[in-house]
Amino acid sequence: MIVNEIFYSLQGEGFLAGAPSVFIRLAGCPLRCRWCDTKYAWDQTAGVHYSTEKVVQTIQQWPSKLVVITGGEPMINPELPQLVQELKAIGKHITIETAGIAFIPDLPCDLMSISPKLSNSAPTDAELAAIHEDSRLDIAVLRELIDNYEYQLKFVVESEADMPEIQQTIEEIGNVDMAKVMLMPQAATRDELLAKSPTVAELYKKTGFAFCQRLQVLLWDGKRGT
Repeated sequence: MIVNEIFYSLQGEGFLAGAPSVFIRLAGCPLRCRWCDTKYAWDQTAGVHYSTEKVVQTIQQWPSKLVVITGGEPMINPELPQLVQELKAIGKHITIETAGIAFIPDLPCDLMSISPKLSNSAPTDAELAAIHEDSRLDIAVLRELIDNYEYQLKFVVESEADMPEIQQTIEEIGNVDMAKVMLMPQAATRDELLAKSPTVAELYKKTGFAFCQRLQVLLWDGKRGT
């Protein structure tokens, strides 16, 4: 598989935010979200070839039991099932971070961290936007993921105008545990996160959804690999 980077840090988002974790970033993503903070991992060749054995050997230099497989979009990687199986065999707690655009059955995954892409993610380029729109949201896949895995749903929020789309997406998926839904401010920098958080927090109070922190932005201002 092509690995973009492997590093040790704190989980920045979701219900495990703050937990020391080893991150395995796989290369390749078909989406082109305009606010993506890992554009350097979009290309399928953006990294170094690793065997699953080498990945497992590399991550064992750090003490954390928690491993986060991210991207890019890890669920499109054909080697993902073998990697997850080998990580589970050495007792790791595994989170997979995904946009929810592909389903793989029977992964020994402890947490499927799903971030469905709203229309606010559309790139500014018209041609890319059309391709993105066709692939950014697959309700049937999202439904399979939440029916088959322990999960959390994280929605990126620009403003209150996003709320009807979020509610509609949840209704279309169906059978969503509302206690597993999180909203997080769209922010690429610490200043942007601090500026948006109080306003967006009011939406959480209205909806009852959880506030999703972005510690990687707050602590390291979006610096790569921290």
